[in-house]
Amino acid sequence: MARRIHTTELGCIACDDLTDLGAGKEGWLVGNPNLLTALDTHSLALANRYLALVLGWSDGSDRVKIRPELSPIDAESITALEWLVFDDVRALAIGTSSGYLMIYSLGGDLIHRQMIHPGQILKLRVRGTKRDLTHETSSEEVCVVMPGVIARFDGSDIQNMLQRSIEETHSRFWDQKPKRKDPEEFGNSYERIPYQLWNVSKYGSCADAAITGIMPPPLMELQSSQRYYCAVTIGEDAVISAFRLSEDRNRSLVGAILSKVVPVTFSTIASLSRMIWRSEQKSTKKSEEKPQPFARASSLTCLKDHPRKGEKLTLSPSGTLAAITDSLGRILLLDTQALVVVRLWKGYRDASCLFMEMLVSRENAASSSTYYEPVKSDYCLCLAIHAPRKGIIEIWQMRTGPRLLTIQCAKGSKILQPTYRFGSSLASPSYVPLEVFLLNGDSGQLSVLNRSLN
Repeated sequence: MARRIHTTELGCIACDDLTDLGAGKEGWLVGNPNLLTALDTHSLALANRYLALVLGWSDGSDRVKIRPELSPIDAESITALEWLVFDDVRALAIGTSSGYLMIYSLGGDLIHRQMIHPGQILKLRVRGTKRDLTHETSSEEVCVVMPGVIARFDGSDIQNMLQRSIEETHSRFWDQKPKRKDPEEFGNSYERIPYQLWNVSKYGSCADAAITGIMPPPLMELQSSQRYYCAVTIGEDAVISAFRLSEDRNRSLVGAILSKVVPVTFSTIASLSRMIWRSEQKSTKKSEEKPQPFARASSLTCLKDHPRKGEKLTLSPSGTLAAITDSLGRILLLDTQALVVVRLWKGYRDASCLFMEMLVSRENAASSSTYYEPVKSDYCLCLAIHAPRKGIIEIWQMRTGPRLLTIQCAKGSKILQPTYRFGSSLASPSYVPLEVFLLNGDSGQLSVLNRSLN
């Protein structure tokens, strides 16, 4: 009987530039806690504290090195990394230990720089839900997770900023004398993207967090025009805690409009004033950015189980399930709508989890003699658990299904998943399921886990 192969090789990322990130030593990909990875369908981004490298796994792919301008006084470093993928635009988002969000083009040019909140950015989370039979509204967002703080950007606001940046780049290309930015104005020369900010540190500093989706308003505010989100946080003091986040619309509709218009207007007025008074004496003191005030966050529930500590959190595509790993080697499956743990795995220290979709039933394909293209309903949601101490990847069917597969993997490997693509339509001719990729750091080989059990 032939041996079943559960992965398909895609390419290799091995190159000399990886030595700047520590490649060449055994286990370099998983042994360095400061090494960050972000996967796109075309490229892989890796970063250490001061350098980001963008490369592809196909032959002839260009490689780009990005060295952000970091503050040596504050010992600033890169602490978060994620792709921003729209229909025709791709960019790389970088978070720093000083609370700055930086967005770079594929050519390595800085497009945007903005202070979110004083503190370290732990994670950049990109996700979205489309309007369908199970979701009445659509929501696409970029979340910035910090210790005890969550910030939310609307996907359309970031997309509009990127489009304007592209248009400005084209206009400067035809300009005979491009204008150089004043180094003293570097921190304030970028348009400010509006965002919401919440304080979720009631139960201590969090190690990871996520906005799971839109939730109903409180009973006393059923007629409210505000939109409410549910946020789940994990950390040392509270393994799991949940909050209801309200949009800052207490100034009515006019206030909501002003909150988006004023930052852009202020930036335009500031630029005009600098042009008019350029001949006047320049201020020697750089203006400091004031932290944005917090919107309202109400506590929903909290689970404390000392000495258990929450470590990593992974959301399902719809946001209704969350896989949480803790310091005791356990994995908790949380229903984010009922806020109840519905499943528990033990004996998985240092594990990583990613949701994926698999073709478990082949009845549709077997019932037809012609070629059958799987649709969304043919796939079932599964959880891929990478247990590095065991050297295996297990695939479990959600929510209470059995273990479907056990895949052997080499030490020094890491499971990855392409970032969410903004604007992707569920009405496309062929459904693209959620996949999990396997990167072998020692060999540089990148593979994808097969969608079918056969």
